[in-house]
Order: sequence, then structure tokens, then C-alpha cells
Amino acid sequence: MTAAVLGFVGVGKMGGPMTRRLLAAGHEVHVFDRDEAAVQALVRGGAKAAGSARAVAERARTVFLSLPNPQIVEAVALGAGGLGEGGAVTHVVDFSTIGPRMAGSVAAELGKRDVAYVDAPVSGGVAGATNGTLAVMVACPRAVYADLEPLLQTFGKVFLLGEKPGHAQTMKLANNLLAAAAIVLSSEVMVMGVKAGLNPRMMLDVINAGTGRNSATQDKFPRAILPGTFDFGFATGLSYKDVRLCIDEAEALGVPMVAGAAVRQMLAITQAMYGANSDFTSICRVVESWGGAEVRG
Repeated sequence: MTAAVLGFVGVGKMGGPMTRRLLAAGHEVHVFDRDEAAVQALVRGGAKAAGSARAVAERARTVFLSLPNPQIVEAVALGAGGLGEGGAVTHVVDFSTIGPRMAGSVAAELGKRDVAYVDAPVSGGVAGATNGTLAVMVACPRAVYADLEPLLQTFGKVFLLGEKPGHAQTMKLANNLLAAAAIVLSSEVMVMGVKAGLNPRMMLDVINAGTGRNSATQDKFPRAILPGTFDFGFATGLSYKDVRLCIDEAEALGVPMVAGAAVRQMLAITQAMYGANSDFTSICRVVESWGGAEVRG
């Protein structure tokens, strides 16, 4: 793959390691983030600092985004000092989770400025971003995808879900609701079992050998709940935002989400009790506090 001049706006927990993968592949990467420490950490690794999103878009034809919510994406892409004012940018690849309707809106507005928007949320967490094993869900015109596919493969396995902006967002919201639901239900049965006298590690061994296995029992419980660290790497506030977006989209489509609404409520309670910056595995702490038993190894 030919080295390119690229931009990256939002270089935090996910954007930082993704930028490092681009640098390791030999690309020149111009970065911007409101967190100057995050920018300087990448500059020490070879990235070039920019003073604004617009400055990034003045230097790079392809700019990647990894931002926390729809409002920030909209401001960075379309607002004053944003990407839309840059003279060089032709493609904006958005790894953020912002919902299909906002993706469609941003795509339409950037299109008026002859900038192609690529809907490309990712799943796999910080470990996936670091190791290049993310699932990259993409929706954009096929000609645009053909140009960008080699770059996108830097980050993991790429899935082209369609040409309409928002299709990839819908897929990401579905995935993240299932991930949160797995923690909610697994927490309930694990607390029940521990309070009844079962060993939590043995419970996980049995569940993971049977039909109840899921991403929480296979990964999140052993890594972050049994040790009591609650540091899997995804914030409660972000999970709550994603699940709210999923429920809103389902309601707009006329699809009932009775169980999904319960997951949303559990995340709302977790955020109220432990804060938006807590890890979303803290869902189990809520159930533990209610049930009067702790799931620890």
C-alpha cells in the first residue's frame, strides 16, 4: 500500500491506537484533539499536530474521526473551524457511533461541499484498535470503498454493509445493544448463583461449555468482574448513549424493543450510581448491590 498523507481527529482511547497503526504502516498522519496530552503522545511517535479540525482538513485528503457522540461529530464535520472548511479533504471516514439519522445528515451536508462521508463504526475495543483486529462496518458508495479498503484493512476485518450512510450505524447499534444485554443478564444469573453458594469461576466454566455462553461470560467476567477491576475499557456513558440511539432508531422504524428498553434502564441506573466514566462492566456492581452478593474469583 502506498504511503499517504492522512488526518485523524479524536485520538483518545480508540483513535490513539488506530493512529499508531497508520504511523506503523508508514503513513504521514496529522492529528487534532482537544486533549493536548493525547496529541503530544502521538507526536512523540511521529504524528504531526494540527491546531484544529480545519487545519487537519487543509493538509489531508482522507480524514478519520473517532469521537464520542453525534453532536461532537456534527460540530467537527460541519461547524466553524471544522472539516468542511478544509481545502484538501475529499473523504471523511467516521469511526464514531452516532446513529443512522445523524450519519445521513452529516453525509448530505458534506456532499454539498464535494466531500464523501464514509459511515464506518468499529467494534472490538481498545485491544482491537491496538492489535488491528477491529470489526470495521462500512457504508459508502462502492467506488469510494474501493479506494479506501486497503487503508481500512489496517484496522481489522472490513464489512461493506451497503452504500447508504447509516447502514453501518444500524449494524453497530445492534451489536452494542447485544453486548450490553449480555452483561445485564449474565450479571443477574452470576449474582444469583454466588448467593446460592456456587463458585463463580465454576459457573463460568459451565456456562461457557454450554448454550448460555456469550461475550460477557467468555471475556468480560474473567477479565474485569471476577478480579474486581471493572476496567474492560468501554465507558458506561458511551454504552448508555449507544443503547439509547438503538432504542430510538427501533422506535422510529416501528420495531418494539421491550428487552432493549430494560437494558437501557440498567445502564441509566449504572451511570447514576457510578458515573458516566465508569466501565460498563459496572452493571454487575448494580446487581451485586441489589442482590447482596459479590461475583469475585
